Amino acid sequence: MPNKNLSRSRRRIVVVLFAVCAAHFAACDVEGFIHLELPPTSVVSAGYAHTVAVGTDGTLRTWGAGWDGALGNGEYGSSSRPQRIGTGWAYVSAGDGHTVAITSQGSIWAWGRNSSGQLGDGTTTNRNVPVRLYDRFWASSISAGNYRTAAIRAEWGNGSGSLWAWGSGHGNIPVQIGTDTNWVSVSAGGSIAAIRTDGTLWTLQSGIHARVAQVGTDNDWAFVSAGGSHIAAIKTNGTLWTWGSNSSGQLGDGTTTHQSSPVQVGTATTWASVSAGGSHTVGIRTDGSLWAWGRNNYGQLGDGTTNNRHTPIRIGTATNWASVSAGGDSGWEGHTVAIRTDGSLWAWGRNDAGQLGDGTRRNNRYSPVQIMP
Repeated sequence: MPNKNLSRSRRRIVVVLFAVCAAHFAACDVEGFIHLELPPTSVVSAGYAHTVAVGTDGTLRTWGAGWDGALGNGEYGSSSRPQRIGTGWAYVSAGDGHTVAITSQGSIWAWGRNSSGQLGDGTTTNRNVPVRLYDRFWASSISAGNYRTAAIRAEWGNGSGSLWAWGSGHGNIPVQIGTDTNWVSVSAGGSIAAIRTDGTLWTLQSGIHARVAQVGTDNDWAFVSAGGSHIAAIKTNGTLWTWGSNSSGQLGDGTTTHQSSPVQVGTATTWASVSAGGSHTVGIRTDGSLWAWGRNNYGQLGDGTTNNRHTPIRIGTATNWASVSAGGDSGWEGHTVAIRTDGSLWAWGRNDAGQLGDGTRRNNRYSPVQIMP
């Protein structure tokens, strides 16, 4: 999950990715893709059936399923076109029916489904417009998961901070997890995973007095993404590791066997970012190429088929992918959205609620389609 205060190892990966993508900027075409105009996008996140994005101008847009108010546009309906939700936004994350965001000043806002207190406003009332939770400079990192939210509270003059969680298993207001203030990144899905400044990786157990458990003993983790029932993470050496449910091959290890501890995905040492969705996973390598694996019943892998893949398969030939987000949860198969280095936004997969943002509904896309606001 991107944030304004990346650890040195994560910052190195992002810088390398940008440099490599820029070098290949001329290779912007993927044969057969649809091209439309779109203002530059800096952040995009796929939820279980809705999508959210922040443009380089700080404008927030939302689309897809708004049944619980997840679009934040004052309604409870769905939209197949991006809806504009004000300006001044820095980061946004879509979860299982709810959305959380950080403004350019660092304050947290939330809206959508709140049945488990995942909005953190002290209630269990759904909200169809953004509700402010805290004052300036509160969060440096935030992630919306399945009925839960996790965030890192910023410390003055420091890229790290304290870890907080709310929603399912944690209550309807943010609860600090332990007393440590050396957390640098966090990702919420079916579980919560976070990385400390020393490079160690931890997962969070549910409960008001929840504790974190370290994943192995390694201290070279750089990036982590929690999906519906599996987790994917990258080490500082560029290797990719996954664990958890693997019924559709979402771990990418060539099997459908559940793994209770991290297993390496292939031998590549060039992974720059990864996103774990409901039952599929997508990632970008340092050369700007896009890869996907796992369940593909709605075309969420983007390879033009509906065949599950048990190992990473390259999507198209473009080498200018900058970031990618896999949607869905363990009970709702998903869609995928991604940004290229030119700021263009692309989507593919399930589209019954208009979550692809291409102006249609119930028209699944089996390869990336550029969308229009």
